[in-house]
Amino acid sequence: MSEPAARARDWNELPGPPRWPLLGNALQLGGKRMHLRLEDWARRYGKVYRLAIGPRRFFVISDPEAIARVLRNRPEGFKRSARLESVSRRMGFLGLFSANGETWKRQRPMVLGSFDPTHIRDFFPTLVTVTQRLQRRWLAAAQEGRAVDLQAELMLYTVDVTAALAFGEDINTLEAPQAQRIQQHLNQVFPALVRQLFTAFPALQRLQPGRQRELQVHLDAIRAAVQGFIAKTRDKLAAEPALRDKPTNLIQALVAARDRDATLTDEDVSGNVLTMLLAGEDTTANTLAWMTWLLAMHPEAQARARAEARAVLAGRPCADSTEALAEMDYIDACAQEAMRLKPVAPLIGAEAQKDQEVEGVRVRAGELVFCLMRPGAVDEARFGEAQQFRPERWLRGEGDAAQSLNSAKRVVMPFGAGPRMCPGRYLALAEIKMAASMLLANFEIVSVATEDGGAPEEHVSLTMYPAGLRMRLKPLAAGA
Repeated sequence: MSEPAARARDWNELPGPPRWPLLGNALQLGGKRMHLRLEDWARRYGKVYRLAIGPRRFFVISDPEAIARVLRNRPEGFKRSARLESVSRRMGFLGLFSANGETWKRQRPMVLGSFDPTHIRDFFPTLVTVTQRLQRRWLAAAQEGRAVDLQAELMLYTVDVTAALAFGEDINTLEAPQAQRIQQHLNQVFPALVRQLFTAFPALQRLQPGRQRELQVHLDAIRAAVQGFIAKTRDKLAAEPALRDKPTNLIQALVAARDRDATLTDEDVSGNVLTMLLAGEDTTANTLAWMTWLLAMHPEAQARARAEARAVLAGRPCADSTEALAEMDYIDACAQEAMRLKPVAPLIGAEAQKDQEVEGVRVRAGELVFCLMRPGAVDEARFGEAQQFRPERWLRGEGDAAQSLNSAKRVVMPFGAGPRMCPGRYLALAEIKMAASMLLANFEIVSVATEDGGAPEEHVSLTMYPAGLRMRLKPLAAGA
């Protein structure tokens, strides 16, 4: 006689941290280190536990197989949270990242087409130009003996790359101080988004009119810039109609699609342009910053990566083709290992579309699941010396005998999984390998450290970044 199936548990039957009346666990989750508290609770309460933020109920899961099932069950079983969609719409960047339902479906083909590998190859000369600017900027700092703010520098780099791909515009924040104003506006939007997503009582936001007015100034400035890019694009398409069928950047593709398809709106265009500008530069810059710090902390890995970069570049300041990037297997492995240890998206949320079971727990429509992305990736049962930076684990023939590369990729999901996997992953990896190989081939990394010399704190403002890293460089001679 077979055993009866175990009954699915409800939210209130799960273990979880003690919570306050009305506020739930909101006070324990405040600040920029919320992800660390959630990971600590996973160690204490297990692979699935419950928490509350005000009246909202959350399930938190950390098992990678369960996370993969949730992420691949989008958009049918799960969606982006209704609050993320609402806040994004209100702020003016309801694009592919935050949209749901029909809005997501109609936007998806347009955006995916702009990120395919062929388009990235066509875009490569611009990537070379921006990388060479970063090399010149860092050379000047090295010659003057100046330390640079690592994350801020990389944000300028990635926003230039993103703007060029999205708008076909060379805004050149790396060399033009006045152009950096757009970056300053962007830096204010992500923290505001996080505050509105995780506040226990959204209505309280309206009781802070000063903060709301300040945010509106930044949003208006970004929207004005985007509207200017759209106007230029319409003029360009009018002058060169052939671009409607063979667009050279994202905004051309979006505007052309908008003009062809009556179901698309001007908001679809501006929302996706803003989304790419906001999300594209932040995630890549933070991965690069973490990777640079990890290489600085591991001289042997740094030396191997430098040898590979110098061999492939052969005296050039940076890679000049996608084929050159494809030869950088070890640098790619360093990026994968950095994303395993320091995922810039340590937390992915999903809202249930219908009643269903997750890990033996009954999740009802409208309830939310937090997926913790790091615990499985640093699990000793899955990775030997899981807490150590060992890029060779990502190279065929050099990793753990019991750990296949394919199973590692199923556990470590830096770009998500399923139909809503990040469309910009090819561009992100190209930027990471371009900037890292340029740095390693041209400079000796004298130090990458915080003011007190300690490890950087992990702060989250939608993405996870290293707080307070300063980098000092020394130019390398051509034959060094």
